Amino acid sequence: MQTCVGRETAVFAWLDWQSGEETVVVEHPRFDVRNVLVHPTTFDLEAASIVGARQDWLYVAPQVRTDFEMIQNRLPGFEFNIVGQSDENRTWIVDAHKAEQALTTFLYDRDKGTMTELFRARPALDAYRLAPMRPVEAKSRDGLDLFSYLTLPAGITTERPDTPLPMVLDVHGGPWSRDLYGYRGDHQWLADRGYAVLSVNYRGSMGFGKSFIAASEKQHAAKMHDDLIDMVDWAVREGIADKSRIAIFGASYGGYASFVGATFTPDIFCCSVPVVGITNLQTLLESMPPYWSGFADFMYRSYGDPKTEEGRALLAERSPIHQVDRIKKPMLIFHGANDVRCKVAESDTIVAAMQAKGISG
Repeated sequence: MQTCVGRETAVFAWLDWQSGEETVVVEHPRFDVRNVLVHPTTFDLEAASIVGARQDWLYVAPQVRTDFEMIQNRLPGFEFNIVGQSDENRTWIVDAHKAEQALTTFLYDRDKGTMTELFRARPALDAYRLAPMRPVEAKSRDGLDLFSYLTLPAGITTERPDTPLPMVLDVHGGPWSRDLYGYRGDHQWLADRGYAVLSVNYRGSMGFGKSFIAASEKQHAAKMHDDLIDMVDWAVREGIADKSRIAIFGASYGGYASFVGATFTPDIFCCSVPVVGITNLQTLLESMPPYWSGFADFMYRSYGDPKTEEGRALLAERSPIHQVDRIKKPMLIFHGANDVRCKVAESDTIVAAMQAKGISG
């Protein structure tokens, strides 16, 4: 099983149901163990991956190291996972990708050491030059490690452009998710049109241990947003981003962050593009779909408890709907009419409030 009970990071362990004895098989002090390779018939754990800026493999069974090194030599720059194995474990199906190439599936013969490409997810892209992605690590203002990913237009071969570019801050949803290295359609689409694109694993992102998630509790529109601004400031200092032409874009929590960008930090971004974004944290928590009920207490601890006066005050303080007067830059708002988690009213209400105050979007 994968577990983080009593630990800072998630590990993989064997659990003896009769005795309750737990034996850790693989762990990492800084990052959660993410994917594992398990023998198809003995179920022995043979390798496990951790992901900081890039994926790395930890070898439990020494015999697979040679195979992994062979795959890495055949696919330089790619990240890969073993997604299928024959019963005798001599033939593997390998999914691999990198920023410049979408998911590609191979058949790997361990005895012959051969790799045969089976198919590509997006073969039409083979005709185009795609942009590389650069992992970036920097510190937040209070000392947390922020792992981010930067994509520049494909024609730029240096770490920095000759002149600062317009930049899109592309914020992931969740917030309990994370950005990863690899092929990103949104990054490629924007970079192809001349933008720098930056995605930040702000506090609350998964994979970096429990303390990193705990650091996000009740920090919406506060320290979580500060992390995004700190990386924007980094991009400006590095000569990557034109300070006057930075947009914020994202879906779900990224949509909320885009609304926050337009209301709490209106001077930072030249425009915002919230997609299925949250504008009122109280209505979000009061209208959660039934299948969210199992982690309602976790949501209340993370955002604020709408059942208490103190919690409602905090939720109001951190909600963009109560900061409409501060909007002064263009917004392009998207929402799904039938979204049951973040209801369309989240967007409709802020549009109505803007219209009532004579603010055009």
